Amino acid sequence: MPGLPVSPRAIGAFWVERRTTGWYAPAALNRGAKMIPSIQECYNLMDAYQMLDNIKAHSVVVAKVAHIIARNLQHSGIHVSVKTATVGGLLHDIGKTASLRTGQDHSEIGRQICLRHHLEEIAPLVAEHVRLKDYDLNGNCSEKEIVFYADKRVNHDRIVSLDERLAYIIERYGQGRERIIKAIRENFSLCRQVEEKLFRNLRFSPDDIPRLTADCEKLL
Repeated sequence: MPGLPVSPRAIGAFWVERRTTGWYAPAALNRGAKMIPSIQECYNLMDAYQMLDNIKAHSVVVAKVAHIIARNLQHSGIHVSVKTATVGGLLHDIGKTASLRTGQDHSEIGRQICLRHHLEEIAPLVAEHVRLKDYDLNGNCSEKEIVFYADKRVNHDRIVSLDERLAYIIERYGQGRERIIKAIRENFSLCRQVEEKLFRNLRFSPDDIPRLTADCEKLL
């Protein structure tokens, strides 16, 4: 894809050259291997695609929020993958640096990066972390909904309410244009419905998220 900073082949060569320094060798990302990457492999991809430090910090907090929600849903008997949700949180902005250079949609760039590395289960989470396109508010909870929601709860590297995040997004991206602001509000209205769906199955409230993520400080 034009504009991406590093090709899979270049990434593979780079990691092979750096094996002695503890970098992950690319064998698990070989063509045809369907996988959920490890936490360390996610960090390696962040570095390979030159993720900025502030975006990396944001992604780590989003991953923690996603992890807490997915883990507790699982404890409540809901069938979700904690690892998939956590990795989706870590990689949701993997296309951000390329997007800043090319002006393309970072969700779509991120989706294509995931597919390049055969992360088929992660690609939809990355593709729809800004706007959910395929969802069922009356169906089972999904990792995609978890990551979509978790991203809306994190401003930079700080957990905030949906109202605070909404105000920031409108100020940052609304451009004073009513059409854009309306679309942002509609997206957050959906997010509130997703929140209600997720927390219907949880034994804590949205306000408890900061405390619970603080308890898993060493998770990532």
